[in-house]
Amino acid sequence: MSDIVLISDPRVTSLPVAECGEPLSDVRGRLRVDGRLADDAGAYAHLREGVLARLEDAQALLPAGCHIVVVEGYRPLALQRKYFEDYKDELRATFPEMSPEELHSAASRYVSPIEVAPHTAGAAVDLTLCDDDGVEFDMGTAVNDNPEESDGACYTDAPDISADARQNRKILSTALETAGLVNYPTEWWHWSYGDRYWAMTTGAEAAVYGPVDF
Repeated sequence: MSDIVLISDPRVTSLPVAECGEPLSDVRGRLRVDGRLADDAGAYAHLREGVLARLEDAQALLPAGCHIVVVEGYRPLALQRKYFEDYKDELRATFPEMSPEELHSAASRYVSPIEVAPHTAGAAVDLTLCDDDGVEFDMGTAVNDNPEESDGACYTDAPDISADARQNRKILSTALETAGLVNYPTEWWHWSYGDRYWAMTTGAEAAVYGPVDF
C-alpha cells in the first residue's frame, strides 16, 4: 500500500478543472440512500448527474440481492473544511512530533483538503452494499472508519480483513470500476468520477467537475 497516491499529492492538486456545468441530481428515488449523515437541506443525497448515472450502471451489474447504499454525496465547503481540520487536530494530538506538512499529508488519507475535495464538487460518493432487506454486508470496517481506529483495515486492499469482507469489496469494486468510477485506495467506500483524483487515475487532461454550491 506504500505506492498509494494521496489526494494532497501535487500530481492530483496540479491538475486543472474544466468545469462542464452539469447539475446536481437527487439520488433519492433512484438508488438506496442511508440517512446517517443526512442534513436538513438534503445536500448529502445529491451528486452530479454523470456520477449518479454511472452508479445506476454499477447497480445493474451487481448480483441479485445486492444493492448500492449511498451514505454521502455532495458536501458543502464549510463542512468539508470542518472535517479536514477536525481530523488534523486529532492527528496533531496523537502525533505531536508531526510537522505541519506531515499533518496535512496524513490527514488527506482520510479527508480531502478543501482545495481539491471531490465531495464539494458532487463528484464523490461514500457508499456500501446491502441485501434486499437493507442489511449491510460485511465490508471489513464501517463506512468512515479512519486509519487509526480501523488499524488500516479501511484501506481498500487491506490484508487483515475476513474472506467475506474481501469478496464483498471485490464485488463492489468490480461493478463501480466497470461503470467508470475510481476508488480512493485509503477508503474502500469512497468512489468518484470527474474530479481531479479521477483525472489523475485515468490519465485525463483535466477534471470536469469543480466545487459547486448546493
